[in-house]
Amino acid sequence: MKYNTKAFFEGREIQAYKYFGAHIEKNGVTFRVYAPHAQTISVVGSFNNWDDTKNVMKRDFQGIWSCTVKDAKEGDLYKFRVKQASGETVDKIDPYAFRSELRPNNACVVASLEHYKWSDEKWMSTRTKGFDKPVNIYELNLGSWMKGDGTKEGEIIEHFLHYDEIEKNLIQHCKSHGFTHVEFMPLCEFPFDGSWGYQCTCYFAPTARYGTIEKLKHFVNALHKAGIGVIMDFVPVHFVTDNYALRYYDGTPLYEYDKAEDAYSEWGTLNFNLWREEVRSFLMSAANFWLEEFHFDGLRMDAISNAIYWKGNKDRGVNEGACIFLRRMNHLLNVAHNGSIMLIAEDSSDFPGVTRLGSDGGLGFDYKWDMGWMNDTLKYLAMDPIYRQWHHNKINFSMAYFYSENFILPFSHDETVHGKATIVNKMWGNYNDKFAQARALYVYMFTHPGKKLNFMGNEIGQMREWDEKKTCDWFLREMPMHDSFEKLFMELGKLYTKNDAFFEKDYSWESFKWIDADNNKQNLFSYIRRGSTKDFVVVLNFSTNAYTNQQFGVERKGKYKEIINTQWHCYSGTIPNEQKQTCQAIKLEKHNMPYMIEINVPALGATIFEVRHQKPKATQKKEG
Repeated sequence: MKYNTKAFFEGREIQAYKYFGAHIEKNGVTFRVYAPHAQTISVVGSFNNWDDTKNVMKRDFQGIWSCTVKDAKEGDLYKFRVKQASGETVDKIDPYAFRSELRPNNACVVASLEHYKWSDEKWMSTRTKGFDKPVNIYELNLGSWMKGDGTKEGEIIEHFLHYDEIEKNLIQHCKSHGFTHVEFMPLCEFPFDGSWGYQCTCYFAPTARYGTIEKLKHFVNALHKAGIGVIMDFVPVHFVTDNYALRYYDGTPLYEYDKAEDAYSEWGTLNFNLWREEVRSFLMSAANFWLEEFHFDGLRMDAISNAIYWKGNKDRGVNEGACIFLRRMNHLLNVAHNGSIMLIAEDSSDFPGVTRLGSDGGLGFDYKWDMGWMNDTLKYLAMDPIYRQWHHNKINFSMAYFYSENFILPFSHDETVHGKATIVNKMWGNYNDKFAQARALYVYMFTHPGKKLNFMGNEIGQMREWDEKKTCDWFLREMPMHDSFEKLFMELGKLYTKNDAFFEKDYSWESFKWIDADNNKQNLFSYIRRGSTKDFVVVLNFSTNAYTNQQFGVERKGKYKEIINTQWHCYSGTIPNEQKQTCQAIKLEKHNMPYMIEINVPALGATIFEVRHQKPKATQKKEG
C-alpha cells in the first residue's frame, strides 16, 4: 500500500488506521506499528506459535516497524513483542488492531472491515447536526440495558447479549419513548467492566463483549433504517495503565506526557500527550474510524475539561496544546463528513467558546453538556420546599447563560451511581412527593431550551443506582407509580418531538420567553415556548401549596387548553383526568404582556397549556 506519512507526523492524519495495524493482503497479513525507541520488534501469534524469531519486523528511518507474514490469516491471534529502549521485552497490543479477545484475554485478532454491505444510504445522505430538529438522546450501557439469563452449576447468572439480540427491543423502546438518538457508552475494547469502557486499550477495536464487527455494523444500520441516530462515547483524554497496552509502549512515554505529574490522571489512568503530533493523528484517526467505518452519527467526547485545563484544574492554566488538538480534530472530522456529524463535549468548565467554530477562537464542538443546569436543578429539588424561595436562582439562572453555547441538558449515568442516588431518589420528601417532583422536573427538562439526554432507567423512575453487573429494573413497570411515570415520560417525548416550539429555534432568543421568572415566594416559574403554529405556556410549581385562580400574562389571545398536568390521576397524581382546564385569554396586561389567563396550578406539579395561532382575517376589497 502506498502511503504518505507526512500528515501522520504533522498531526493532521485522520485515516492512520488504513496504514498502521494488521492488513490482510493477497500474500498474507502486513503488520505496521510506530515505536521509534524500540530496539527490536517481532510479530508473535497463533500463526507462528508465538515464536519471536520467525517474523522479525524491519524499522524505517521514521521509527515505523513492518513485516508481512504469509502464513497469517483472518482470525489469527497476535501481539507485538517489543524489546524496549530500556532493554526490557514486553508483549504489546497493536494500537491499531481492529479486533481483540474478550477479557481477561487481551491478544489482538487479525480482522477485516470489508465483510458488511451497508443499506443506510438514505439516512447518511440526509442526516444533519440537528440544531433545528428534535434531539432526544437515550444513553445506555449495552452490557446492562438488557441481559440474557442462563445457569452455571445450578446458579442463575446473567450474561451479555449481542447486538442482534437487543436490536428489535431497543428500536421499539426508542420509538415508543420519542428518543431520536441512542448514545452508547464506549464500545472500544477495555479490560475492566467497572470502568464502563472509559479506560480503553484498543481504540480501533469494538469490544468483544457484544458481538462481531459485522453485528455492530448491522446494529447501526438497523437503527438508521428505523430513523434513529447513533452516537458513541469517545475517550480522547486518558487510557489504561496496563503494561500490555499503550503505556511506555517502546520503553518511553510515547502516548503519555513525559512528566509523571502531567501523565497520571485522577482516575489512575494515563493522560494522552495531546501536544505530540503522532498522538494527535492516532486519536483523530480513532475518532474518524467510528464515524467512517461504523457510520456513527456523532461522538460524545469524554472529560473535555481535563483536556482544556491541565488535569482539569483551572488554577494550573489552559492546556494550549490540547486545545489546538481539539480544534484541529473537530475541524478535520467536519470536513471529512461534510458537516453532518454531531461532536459533543462533556465539559464541566466555564471555558468560553466550546461550541464556537475554531476559526472564531472556539473549540469547534457542536454541543456541550449543560452541567450547570443539571447540578443547579437537582440541588434545588433536593431541598425542603420551605427553603427553596432563597435558592430561586438555581432554576432561573440557566437562561441567563443559555445562549452562550449550544447546550444539551443531561441526566446521564454519572447522576445515578456512586452514592449519588437516582434522579427520582434525589427529590425531597416521601415516596409520593419524590415522584410528584420528578414528574414536574421532566416537564421542566422537556420544555426548557436545549437538546435532551437521559440515561437508561430514568424513564421508569428507577430507584436503585445503576450497577453495570445488573440489568435495568424493568419489573418496576408492574408498579402503578412507575408505570404512570413512564407514561408521562413517553407523552413528553411525543410532545417534544412533534412540536417545533420545543426544538426548531432552540438556540435563538425567539423561541423562549419568561412570563415570571422571579416568583420565589410561591416557588413558581412560568414561561412560553413559541412555535410556528402553536405556543405553549409552562407553569412549574415546586411548592407544596396548590394555587387556584393564579394569573399569568400571555402574548396571544385565544383559547388555552391544558394538555399535560403532572398531577392527573393517569400519572398517579391527585387530580381527576377529566378536570382538564381550558380558558380564554382576557385583554388585560399582566407580566408586561397584553393578555392574561387564570388557571389552577397543582402542588409539586407542572402544567402545560397550548394555544393555536389565529390566522389573520383576509382583507376584503372595497367595491369601487
